[in-house]
Amino acid sequence: MSAPSQKHRQVTNFAIFLGPAILLLFLFFIAPVIVDIGISFTDLGRDLQFHKVTTANFERMVTRDSRLTKTLGITFLYVLGTLAFFNVTFGLILSLATTNVPDKLGAFFRSVWLLPRMSPSVVYALMWIWMIDPTERGLINQVLSFAGIPEFDMMNQAPLMLIILVNGFIGASMGMIIFTSAIRSIPEHLFFAARVDGAGFWSIIWYITLPSIRWPLSFITVYQTLSLMVSFEYIWLITNGGPFYDTTVFALYVYKRAFENGQYAYGAALALILVTLGILASLLMWRFMDMKRMLQDPRIEVH
Repeated sequence: MSAPSQKHRQVTNFAIFLGPAILLLFLFFIAPVIVDIGISFTDLGRDLQFHKVTTANFERMVTRDSRLTKTLGITFLYVLGTLAFFNVTFGLILSLATTNVPDKLGAFFRSVWLLPRMSPSVVYALMWIWMIDPTERGLINQVLSFAGIPEFDMMNQAPLMLIILVNGFIGASMGMIIFTSAIRSIPEHLFFAARVDGAGFWSIIWYITLPSIRWPLSFITVYQTLSLMVSFEYIWLITNGGPFYDTTVFALYVYKRAFENGQYAYGAALALILVTLGILASLLMWRFMDMKRMLQDPRIEVH
């Protein structure tokens, strides 16, 4: 095959296989960021009209928005707590537990744990609203009353813990599925050899299981971090960011400013902070977890 025809074929294959993906990437990822940047330098409001190009939105963020730093702090604690205790750690515990019991029992347990994920968001939110009801009708207070413990108003006494629990219990299911699949792909002879050598349960997990699922652990950490930074669905349904902005994460704050208050230009400017933080977090985790190695070509030669 001549060089021009080979080059033409490469261009054609690129257009057929990667062209649609590049188009979708531009339409749904790059173009919205460009539009957001443009809106942030205007005075677009509820009337959907802008009259001038200005940097007033950024000046407002720096000088007059007293809630900005608080929402960033809440977001940091929310993402760190949900990720560390549930999406990664608890998801890993669930996968280890369900892969060390009979297969049918493990499959049943995983199916039950996935029910909230498969249920409508409103149903999951209503379940939590019933559980944390501060009166004697709430499930948590019914249990506490039975144990002789005073009633507990989680919404007002521990709001940050509430949103971590709400998102953590449903978020752990993804890690559970990914980690379970990764654990089942580990060659069984490694476990047999370890047991023959006298390794115990915890030694097998530390020296065989965890090193073997390093890449799934890295993927879940990166993916869930970015997901938690921009998600607020359950927080909005259960607490609406209250009480007194105590559960208003940054993504919810952007939503409220833009769509509830009609401050579209200011909301766009705030969203740029979220985009910037997402890019920085991606780059840091890419570097820290050495994700580049995972995407390298395999070294196995195929003849």
